[in-house]
Amino acid sequence: MTINLLKISTLPPKGLDKKTIKAATAAYIEELNDLQNLLYAEGKHSLLIVLQGMDASGKGGAVRKVFSKVNPMGVRVQAFKAPTKKELSHDFLWRIHKHAPAKGMIQIFDRSHYEDVLITRVMGWCDEETAQQRFAHINAFERLLESNGTKILKFYLHVSEKEQQERFHERLTMPHKQWKFSDDDLEKAKQWPAYRKVYEDAITNCSPDIPWIIVPTDKNWYKEYIIAKTVVDTLKGLNMKFPKGEIDYQDPDTIALLQRDGDNDKK
Repeated sequence: MTINLLKISTLPPKGLDKKTIKAATAAYIEELNDLQNLLYAEGKHSLLIVLQGMDASGKGGAVRKVFSKVNPMGVRVQAFKAPTKKELSHDFLWRIHKHAPAKGMIQIFDRSHYEDVLITRVMGWCDEETAQQRFAHINAFERLLESNGTKILKFYLHVSEKEQQERFHERLTMPHKQWKFSDDDLEKAKQWPAYRKVYEDAITNCSPDIPWIIVPTDKNWYKEYIIAKTVVDTLKGLNMKFPKGEIDYQDPDTIALLQRDGDNDKK
């Protein structure tokens, strides 16, 4: 099914109470901490979270908020910039695959392998035949990861042109945000229709088994809620359990420790 992003709202559904949604998000963030600990302990699964969206769609903010309570040892974030000369000397997935999450880990991609069918097409570096080949390779790559125990969540952060312009204005006028701004942002904003078209193609051509989740992003509180809820629901769906420790109850030192706990209970 072909996606038309112009027909999908960038705002939360009407009637939602902001205060209620933010409270629910806070609860999900707390729960995510426990689930990440369980994921790490069990060591059978991993989670790959892909964040894509136009500039100023809030990828970094989503990471900071949703994963604010997670143990840093159990989560990694990888931002993909323009490929280096060495990376360009390999196939386009080479630089991506080495950052796939190990079992027990959460890996977040700030931009991803999809850049090679997005900006490359807008800039004319990738023709239609190559793009279609890359879609096939991407789908096969994601199936490979999932067959190895990696659950993949792909979020497209759907921001409006109006909201993007307001966020760019903040970057220009607020000292603590000026570091985020570059002239390249304005150039990409001028190419909005072209970027929307390639995003629609990427969403349409992805494997239906690993679909994109289109997140209305004009309101950060709703964006954070959708991502947090989806991540928590996904991890809970893995039906994880803490593994049993390798305890030798006949070992003299173990027996001594158990007896010590019993003695402490009597005090």
